[in-house]
Amino acid sequence: MNLNLYGHNGQWLMVDCGLTFNSPLNPAHDKDEYVKRHELVAADPSFIEDRRDQLAGIIITHAHEDHVGGIPYLWERFKQPIYTTKFTAEVLRRKLSEVEFGHLVDIVEIEPLDEFTIGPFSVKWLPITHSLPEPCGLMISTPAAKVFHTGDWKLDSNPVVGEGVNRDHFMHLASLNVDAMVCDSTNALKHGNSVSESACESGLYHYINSAPKRVVVTCFASNIARLITIARVAQKTGRRMAVFGRSLVNMIGIARRTGYWPEDCIMIDRRHVGYLPEEEVLVVATGSQGEPRAALGQLAKDTHRDLSLSAKDTIIFSTITIPGNEKPIEQLVNAFIARQIQVVQAHDAVLPIHASGHPNEQELKSMYQWVKPLISVPVHGEPEHLQRHGEIARVTGVKSSLVGQNGDLFQLSSPVMIKRGVVNAKRIAVKR
Repeated sequence: MNLNLYGHNGQWLMVDCGLTFNSPLNPAHDKDEYVKRHELVAADPSFIEDRRDQLAGIIITHAHEDHVGGIPYLWERFKQPIYTTKFTAEVLRRKLSEVEFGHLVDIVEIEPLDEFTIGPFSVKWLPITHSLPEPCGLMISTPAAKVFHTGDWKLDSNPVVGEGVNRDHFMHLASLNVDAMVCDSTNALKHGNSVSESACESGLYHYINSAPKRVVVTCFASNIARLITIARVAQKTGRRMAVFGRSLVNMIGIARRTGYWPEDCIMIDRRHVGYLPEEEVLVVATGSQGEPRAALGQLAKDTHRDLSLSAKDTIIFSTITIPGNEKPIEQLVNAFIARQIQVVQAHDAVLPIHASGHPNEQELKSMYQWVKPLISVPVHGEPEHLQRHGEIARVTGVKSSLVGQNGDLFQLSSPVMIKRGVVNAKRIAVKR
């Protein structure tokens, strides 16, 4: 999950406000029984809540839960305008429709490449590629320093949804004398370049076309590009696609409303799946991380109201395993295998059926060579990812790499330094 604060001249700018699933890996499990009992957690916002009269605004870089999901739970503590692009704004409006104060939230829609002044911060939204529509990096400028905040990103020339990455946007930043780049470290340990989203079509076609009976694909609901690819593969293989799970229905509705869902990608009503010949069935289901109440979990237990699977059906995991979810996913897979249902997981597939939305080592090097910041601030990863990211930055000629932890304050104007543990970075429980 993410909650970042940029401070200048007595005011603050919040970038992202996410939440995550609780897991045994979270330190909160050993320290706070109240947090331990709850499924969802967010970053403790006490620091900025105590200074909310100094908070100029909130920016959401993209619509993933770990960047936007905390808003319905935490916004009342801040009560400041939210700036984001139209796709993310639509996701946010639907979330806020479920809370009493939703109509009070001021959402300002921004177009990619727009520039906007928020308090003492001048912000330019730079379109980049990730695993959903309209992700943006942020060029944040003040009289004290210029910072490029990448958000989540990769370099993809054919992302299926939206335009491929335009390196000219980032090469131009070098002429601005960027002081610091605050950058995604998720795949810093992986060599080369990440797989393009468009490469998943061949792998999904291979496994779906060769499946003898019904096929169920599970993927992240926010990955509109993957859903479009699956819909196109369904057409090519003579199957009819239906979706199981509220979040999938919701995201496809948002994609339609914002113009990202192709008219030729046709789906059928989930209630019709049971009446089709087995070889014509293609279902996309929620629950790729082993969530017990999701559609895939119900299919594993044979309790889903619309479909009962049988031997020689096929389950395809078009996702990775998020750390901490290994055990519930293993239990899910074993439940299918015990019923002689075939399971294909991305790490075992001979062709790509999943593409990460984050940069590998070579992509990090390219971005540093384009932007040429003076300082690297690795974020969004475990300590080993951050350390490796810092090494990559230094190899590309970055003078200083500040590798810190949650709660540290990074001073990006002279004197450059990290002040350790300035903010209490614990997690708090939130209720659905």
